[in-house]
Amino acid sequence: MSAMPPATRTPRAPLMWRAFLVFLGPMMLSNILQALSGTVNNVYLGQMLGVGALASVSAFFPVLFFLISFSIGLGAGASVLIGQAWGANEPDRVKAIAGTTLCVGLVAGVVVAVFGGVFTDVFLGWLGTPADILPGATAYARVMLIAMPGLFVFLLVTSMMRGVGDTYTPLLTLLLSTAVGLLLTPALIRGWLGLPRMGVASGAWASVLSYVAALVWLAWYLRRRGHALAPDAAFMKHLRIDRMLLVKVLRIGLPTGVQMVVIALSEVAVLFLVNRFGSDATAAYGAVNQVVAYVQFPALSIAITSSILGAQAIGAGRGHTLGQIARTGIVLNLVLTGSLVLLVYLFSRRLLGFFITSAAVLEIAQTLLHIMLWSSIVFGMSAVLSGLMRASGSVLVPTLNSVFAILAIEVPVAWLLSERIGLNGIWVAYPVAFLSMLALQTSYYRLVWRHKPLRRL
Repeated sequence: MSAMPPATRTPRAPLMWRAFLVFLGPMMLSNILQALSGTVNNVYLGQMLGVGALASVSAFFPVLFFLISFSIGLGAGASVLIGQAWGANEPDRVKAIAGTTLCVGLVAGVVVAVFGGVFTDVFLGWLGTPADILPGATAYARVMLIAMPGLFVFLLVTSMMRGVGDTYTPLLTLLLSTAVGLLLTPALIRGWLGLPRMGVASGAWASVLSYVAALVWLAWYLRRRGHALAPDAAFMKHLRIDRMLLVKVLRIGLPTGVQMVVIALSEVAVLFLVNRFGSDATAAYGAVNQVVAYVQFPALSIAITSSILGAQAIGAGRGHTLGQIARTGIVLNLVLTGSLVLLVYLFSRRLLGFFITSAAVLEIAQTLLHIMLWSSIVFGMSAVLSGLMRASGSVLVPTLNSVFAILAIEVPVAWLLSERIGLNGIWVAYPVAFLSMLALQTSYYRLVWRHKPLRRL
């Protein structure tokens, strides 16, 4: 690591708010659109093919999340390093970090595609997927697994563009991807325009084709704009694995990826508990996850913004502004996530009705949503602090805090309460875990991290 350059004057508070909002707006829309593609697929499947189709897709969700966790961690590590290099005005280093990251992500995606495609039914069998939805879940999952190389590249490229402060291009890319998915999913379900009827796998095929179309357009657009990450001759010479850079990316990304894997494993454990209550409970689980994902988007977007702005500040020698970044992020989370939580409580039944046609399943899902929804605000506050600490390369302790809250608190509480009070008890575990996570992250941030010297990675 190299020492930071001398600090400069702290920006005024209005400028910090402006920086957050300029960066945050397109990224929130991007995250919403990324989820909208999956949401629309689920709406089409639930409304056009029934609750069984929705349950089939829901049964694969934790496996998918588990498999892309590596890509998410890798992208997080790369975006921090790119943010610091961009803040220090080092464009060649930006390209080198991006090239190394893409190569590693592509190799990992090929491994997942080969092994995941072959053992799809085994994975779902381990989860105890109900027999009545196993064929549909297998058909959907196999397509998604084989398409992992393209999905990994897509996730990494959009993540790294944020490292150079570009949230507008990912938004355009996701607009295209979402539009293609909106058109293809019902067409493949009904067999419009002579297309084959793909059943439950329609959503998977639509997602794959939408990502391919978006990547082709993105490559053309970046070259046309002369973007810092455009796949031109200057970038292609860096498209190789630089071991020293890879070590630095993994130093930040690996703990983040491990945290994502732990979250995914906890969701696998939760789904295993949910599956014991039958396919109606599995469908309710899927619908609740869809709604909660949207509620948590502001929190996650604010956390990513805090991390990127923090990394750029460190690279530019403005480490003294990190406290101001943390305060701004937490206040924004309280306002934006809090407002969204309130709206979803008011319209929860109508929102869940987009996914569920069965009155009995809708009643289950609404109860589960009401139990844990408020804790998304707590989750967001914790995410801002851990994201900011990650910007300085301090990843291990925040990751251990999150892992402890998930493995030692969430999963045991979910298991214990499911035995005592049934399905509702599983969802009580989420707020318990999020409150514990916030307490741990706040303690480390205030007592230790704020007193550590900051150095460029």
